[in-house]
Amino acid sequence: MALITSAGVGSGLDLESIISATLSAENTPKMNAFVKKEESLQVELSALGEVKSALSKLQDTVEKLADPDNFDKRIANIKQPTSDDGDLISVTPTSDITPGDFNIEVVELAQGSRATSNDGLFTSTDDVVTASGGTLSFAAGDKSFDITLDAGATLADLRDAINDSDLNFGVTANIINTGTESKLVFTSNVTGTGNDLVITNDNAELDNVSTLANDGVSAGGIAIASGNEAKDATIKVDGITITNDTNTFKDAVQDMTITAKRQSVDGETAKLSVEYDRESITTLVDELIANYNNVVGQLGFQSRVGKPLNSDATIRSLSSQLVNTLSTNLSDAGPFTSIFDIGLGVDKEGYLEKSSLVRSLNEAMDDNFDNIGKAFAGENGVAKQFEALLNNYVDSDGIIKQREESLNGQLDELEDDVLNHQYRMEELETRLRQQYSGLDVLLAQMQSTQTYLSSQLASLPGFTKSSS
Repeated sequence: MALITSAGVGSGLDLESIISATLSAENTPKMNAFVKKEESLQVELSALGEVKSALSKLQDTVEKLADPDNFDKRIANIKQPTSDDGDLISVTPTSDITPGDFNIEVVELAQGSRATSNDGLFTSTDDVVTASGGTLSFAAGDKSFDITLDAGATLADLRDAINDSDLNFGVTANIINTGTESKLVFTSNVTGTGNDLVITNDNAELDNVSTLANDGVSAGGIAIASGNEAKDATIKVDGITITNDTNTFKDAVQDMTITAKRQSVDGETAKLSVEYDRESITTLVDELIANYNNVVGQLGFQSRVGKPLNSDATIRSLSSQLVNTLSTNLSDAGPFTSIFDIGLGVDKEGYLEKSSLVRSLNEAMDDNFDNIGKAFAGENGVAKQFEALLNNYVDSDGIIKQREESLNGQLDELEDDVLNHQYRMEELETRLRQQYSGLDVLLAQMQSTQTYLSSQLASLPGFTKSSS
């Protein structure tokens, strides 16, 4: 006999509802438990993520405070002379310079040489400078380059060959038309006394475009006029004269680079003040306060009653270690024995704040700026201690990362449990349908037999069907 596949079709009983109710009774509590556990794990992961994010921001700030170079910066404040001619100087101090005040005058700017062709040599840019070709050599100081001219090269060809040369160290060629003649002008960017441009040749035809004739003794047709020679730059620092072959003076004041921008007018000076970069330190301390307090706030929020990390041992331990690290006893930091000696304090809620109970941060920097760096970035400094603590929690093999991996592992296991449960439910449904299918067939057979017997009895003589 064929198996009835839709439960209840043969018997007329609502077996589908019975199967559904049985499956639901078995499935719903399990699935609800799975959902509840997943939500709990996800919420805990999210809470740990918030804490880790806050710790990472604090770690970034702490790494800056643990770097001694961040406490060695100097700034140069320049009061330029009141003039419409622009800045007189610019300055770049190094971390080694001793703070101080200086008056700087620019006596003379460095310049390169300028050479011009003699009168009456050329009438136009088309004048031929060599009939057979040749080589010109350019030199200034320790720099040099050559150009080779073809036969029949013109004044314009010479200009273009110089300006287009890849080997050119800084010579510019121009042709100026006076109305009656063309003047060839060379400008060199090599500054410094004694670094005048020298042009020689290997063909006497090129003497007119050289500063030195082919014979090596006579003057050529190009000359440097008085005042157009290459010159040194000269500045005065607090009245002391200093010369240099460029406008950039390195270590004229030890560990500082001064660049002359223009020449002083009537002896005017720029007033230079070199100071410790207090502003960058204040910014870092403010950043420390903000990010430390963000961590304290996150730890408090995520461990409140009803929150996923309430009574969490890791969070309690971290909170305790943060307070202990903040209270580190300092050594080799001058008068500073703790972070509270440099203008910081902790309020009753555990938040870090600026304080002046002992001294303010500004007072600490006024009195012992060098020791501020040691208090944070010294071998036993607060920042170094924080760095070790935070690395233990935030790094790739840190405590929080291990917790996250554990929770993610539990989520993976939960996913497997759900799949296994779904498989078991499918197996249960198959068994139930097989069982109820057999019952359905049996009941259908009994109903058919009952109907047949009733029909046979009704046809017997003297059998009277009861009236309803």
